Amino acid sequence: MDTSPTRLLIHGASGRMGQALLRLAAEQPACTVVAAVTRRAPAQRVVDGVPHFAATELGGVPAFDAAVDFSLPEGFDAVLALCVDRGCPLVSGTTGIDAAQQDALATAATRIPLVWASNFSLGVAVLAELAERAAAALPGWDVDIVESHHVHKKDAPSGTALTLGHAAGGAGQAVRYASLRAGDIVGEHMVQFTGLGERIELTHRATHRDIFARGALHVARSLVGRPPGAYRVRDLLD
Repeated sequence: MDTSPTRLLIHGASGRMGQALLRLAAEQPACTVVAAVTRRAPAQRVVDGVPHFAATELGGVPAFDAAVDFSLPEGFDAVLALCVDRGCPLVSGTTGIDAAQQDALATAATRIPLVWASNFSLGVAVLAELAERAAAALPGWDVDIVESHHVHKKDAPSGTALTLGHAAGGAGQAVRYASLRAGDIVGEHMVQFTGLGERIELTHRATHRDIFARGALHVARSLVGRPPGAYRVRDLLD
């Protein structure tokens, strides 16, 4: 059994998620970051032992086992193409990609294993599975999703709420959404099923943003060696 660390490319390394990924990967013996890619030319070529590259230098990064991408839509195409060209898994949480980029993801999934997700919390992945199972078992019940985030979050409902709604509405139920923006709430999602005289509430509360980076690292390690396909976070919980 190969116990060598998973070699990671971090794409979008200067952003908040990129910085969290670099910090957490450094704490995990199972990971080693072989390249950190930023949109602009790096001020230092090596930071804490990690080689840094500009986005224009992406084709010259060293060999890696999986790429983790939290960048911008304009940088997404290049990292997807690199992963396909090298036959390496891609984990992406880049938001705002358009329909053509979604189609490119679907095409790439025929050649490499990949995950694109709006939320990499392992707890949210379990919540989606529970919501799907509850919806299947409770036909005819009302389904509501209430999500709360910090005041600076503009999209409503959140991408995670929509993902949960897709899971909960899979059995044909109509899903209603309510959104709250207040203070510095990291993220709270509650899926509520209401029948006559009874109610079930399934809730996930995030108290630190590191959970998303930690989940993305878990997914990246889990994708290595898998056959091509579009995976969900919940497919990689084991």
